[in-house]
Amino acid sequence: MIDTRVPPPLVGDELTVLNNWLEWHRGTLAVKCADLSDEQLRRRSAEPSTMSLLGLVRHMAHVERTWFRRVLDGEDIPKLWGKDVDNDADFNDVDTASVEEAFTTWRAEIDRARAISATKPLDAVGDRNGQDCTHRWILVHMIEEYARHNGHADLLRERIDGATGD
Repeated sequence: MIDTRVPPPLVGDELTVLNNWLEWHRGTLAVKCADLSDEQLRRRSAEPSTMSLLGLVRHMAHVERTWFRRVLDGEDIPKLWGKDVDNDADFNDVDTASVEEAFTTWRAEIDRARAISATKPLDAVGDRNGQDCTHRWILVHMIEEYARHNGHADLLRERIDGATGD
């Protein structure tokens, strides 16, 4: 995979900077998963953790869906991957999960999140379990969520084939 990420700008308005950092981190997870087999994407970090790169992709699809569609846009949609029954299903159930479905779903949720985000001002308020939550807060949280999990992805990828980097 050729790395097509564009570094976030050093100068820009708040929305531009936040969106560019989020795009950088979305792209980073894609880079960490690039050119691996299904088996490598399913490989767990270390017992007892169930974390894998495939699990991270499934998890981030769920996170994109939850924060942008459910919280910010108020859509009444189900959780992904059986998370209504098992909150860790995105990580636990990867042994037979479809890699193609996970990546297709993740990309679709990102596309939907981008579309929703483009229609909302930073001060738009969503509902998170009865609490107000701004679009600004969601963007910052998504950057944090990806950054944290991209750190995990760095370690997983290095363990798989020794690849390291941004």
